[in-house]
Amino acid sequence: MEQPISVTRSNFNDWMVPVFAPANFIPVRGEGSRIWDQENKEYIDFAGGIAVNALGHAHPVAVNALTEQAKKLWHVGNGYTNEPVLRLAKQLTENTFADKVFFCNSGAEANEAALKLARKVGLDSGVAGKSGIVAFKNAFHGRTLFTVSAGGQPKYSQDFAPLPNGINHVAFNDLDAAKAVINEQTCAVIVEPIQGEGGVIPADIEFLKGLRALCDEFGALLIFDEVQTGVGRTGSLYAYMNTGIIPDVLTTAKALGGGFPVGAMLTTDKFAPHFSVGTHGTTYGGNPLASAVAGAVFEFINTPEVLEGVKHRHQYFLDALKTLNAEYQIFEEIRGQGLLIGCVLKAEYAGKAKDITTWAGEEGLLALIAGPDVVRFTPSLIIPEQDIDEGIARLKRALAKLAK
Repeated sequence: MEQPISVTRSNFNDWMVPVFAPANFIPVRGEGSRIWDQENKEYIDFAGGIAVNALGHAHPVAVNALTEQAKKLWHVGNGYTNEPVLRLAKQLTENTFADKVFFCNSGAEANEAALKLARKVGLDSGVAGKSGIVAFKNAFHGRTLFTVSAGGQPKYSQDFAPLPNGINHVAFNDLDAAKAVINEQTCAVIVEPIQGEGGVIPADIEFLKGLRALCDEFGALLIFDEVQTGVGRTGSLYAYMNTGIIPDVLTTAKALGGGFPVGAMLTTDKFAPHFSVGTHGTTYGGNPLASAVAGAVFEFINTPEVLEGVKHRHQYFLDALKTLNAEYQIFEEIRGQGLLIGCVLKAEYAGKAKDITTWAGEEGLLALIAGPDVVRFTPSLIIPEQDIDEGIARLKRALAKLAK
């Protein structure tokens, strides 16, 4: 067997479409909350593949599910169903408000399906022009043309005009602004219970309650985008469970497969029938391989031990970050829920979040940003405390560089 071709970071610039600017090292191996690069340098992983690697790297639960299913059946196409996907659908419907599930491959696809379903429900309602979508500034819902238009960050959408129309963006957490635009022509309101990419900003409970009431009043679907907040990230299985508010549609991806690409749109028997055979589809969605891995990951996470452990780790992280901040005075605020944590930089350090994550990488820590002014952490839901301690120690060395 031939040796695999030798590659370096510079090959990225040679061969890849330049939509990313990856770090200067290439991770090659991971175990738990640590990874190693080509030079065998070790890193603590506080990024978790952007809230994806919920069980860390190479967790036996995911590895075993993948290898067992890989020996049986990978893909059959949507002309047939399969056992793993039906089991996963049962897990999701039994443990949430939902009655029905549509499976796809990513959060963007899940949101695309949700928005298309809402438009179809609006069309079927008989109300003329019921196609309006209300979304929020600073939101992020994916990179397809429809979802990037629903997202409230023009930097991601403005280069691709003309965009799908009928989407209204108002300020997040401003119920009066939402009231001013939600009406009989609105088919959906799409909202993140915590804006992830937008800066780790939790929605106020009263704001979400108000959106629920407005959707009920005007016959619009309330869509919760839980791509980043779902599958244990906040210490509950889904973040809506922390609010007492039930959406009509929920989208989930990221942590659902623990690193294997899978997404889903969940909804109720009231709305699911508006999608009939042929109205929407996907080639890979719900394939046996993805479904088997997601089923195993979901089952592992959906236990009191893991979910309570997330809440415990949240407090552990918070205490460590506050101690660090007492020394360096760099963060204005630390916010978020569970293991979705955003550290907001003080005004004098505005725009420096990327610098901090770059320096953190040099010190052997993977971290994220959520906009130019927020350092974000989305580690494994089961990260050991000693890895948190070590990661914070490395972050401390990065902050020392900034303080200089």
